[in-house]
Amino acid sequence: MRDWKVFTSRGEPHGGLHDLPPPPPWRFSRTCKPLQRPKQLDLEAEAARARPFLATEEMVIAVNAALYLRRPLLVTGKPGTGKSSLIAKVAHELELGPVIRWPITSRSTVRGGIYEYDAVGRLQAGASTTPPVDQYLTLGPLGTALAAESWPRPLLVDEIDKSDLDFANDLLNVIEEGEYEIPELRRLGQDEVQIRDWLGERVCVRGGRLVCGQFPFVVMTSNGEREFPPAFLRRCVRLNLEPPDPKQLATIVRSHLHQHASTMDEREVSALIEHFTTLRAENVDVSTDQLLNAVFMTIAMKDPRLRSFSAAELEALRQNLLRQLSGPLA
Repeated sequence: MRDWKVFTSRGEPHGGLHDLPPPPPWRFSRTCKPLQRPKQLDLEAEAARARPFLATEEMVIAVNAALYLRRPLLVTGKPGTGKSSLIAKVAHELELGPVIRWPITSRSTVRGGIYEYDAVGRLQAGASTTPPVDQYLTLGPLGTALAAESWPRPLLVDEIDKSDLDFANDLLNVIEEGEYEIPELRRLGQDEVQIRDWLGERVCVRGGRLVCGQFPFVVMTSNGEREFPPAFLRRCVRLNLEPPDPKQLATIVRSHLHQHASTMDEREVSALIEHFTTLRAENVDVSTDQLLNAVFMTIAMKDPRLRSFSAAELEALRQNLLRQLSGPLA
C-alpha cells in the first residue's frame, strides 16, 4: 500500500503530484483539469533554498493536507523558523517550478495582486490611436498563480500580517472561487486575449475571466502579530512553527554549512548554539538566520589557511550579528 503523503521532504524532485486525488466535491463547482506538467519548467529554480531546508513531520502533514484539500496553508511563527523556506522545499520536490513571491505591505490589495492596468500610460500613448488594452495590463503574482491550467503554481503570500483589515477575507474569497473577472478585458468582448504574467510569460485569458484549471499551492506566512477572523481561518490549513531546539539548530547548521564541515570546530559551533539558546531563554528576540550568520562568519570562515581573525574581532562580530531584533536595544 502506498504512502498517502505526496510531499515527503526526503530528497530529490519526483512526480508524486500525479498521485494527488481530485479535490473534495465541495471545494469547486467545476471539474479541475487533468494534471499535466508543462514541458518548459525550471525545476532547479528553488534548489538552493530547498536542499538545505529540513521539514519536520508536522510541516509534512500540514503541507499534504493543504494539497489534498486545495486550501491555502497559513504558516505562523517568529522570523527564522522556516516559514518562507517551506514552500521552496515543496516546489522543488513536487516540481512545481519557481515560487511566485508576493511580499505584503499595508498598501497591498487583492486586485493589485491579480492584475495591474496602466490606464494613464495607455491614454498618453493613444493621442492619435487607441493602443490595445493587453499591452498595458499585466497579471500580478496572485493572477499568475490563478492562470495555471494543468499544473499548480506555488504562491508565497509573505507576511500577511502587514495587510489592512479587509485584505485577508478579500484574498480568501478569490482563492475560494479560483477565478476572477478582469473588467478591462471583459469589455473587449473577445474570446481570448494574450497578456503577460508576473514572470513575463504570455497567458491566455478567455472571456475576460481568470479561471484556474489547477488550484495553486498557496503558503501565507504570518509573524503572529495579529488575529485573523474565523471565516478566514476556517478556510486555511494552519501550521504553527516553534523555534528550533538546540538539537534541531545543530542539524540546521550542518545542513546549511555542510561544505565547511572540514574546517569547522564542533566545540565552537556547540558553544555558539548554547549562547544563542541562552539569549532566547532570556527573551532576547533573535532568529535562526542570525545564528547561521554568526556561525558562518566566526567559525566557518575562520580558516587559518586562507584568513585570520583576532579573538576580539570574532567576539565583536558575534555581538553584532546576534543583536536583538526588537526593543530599545535593537
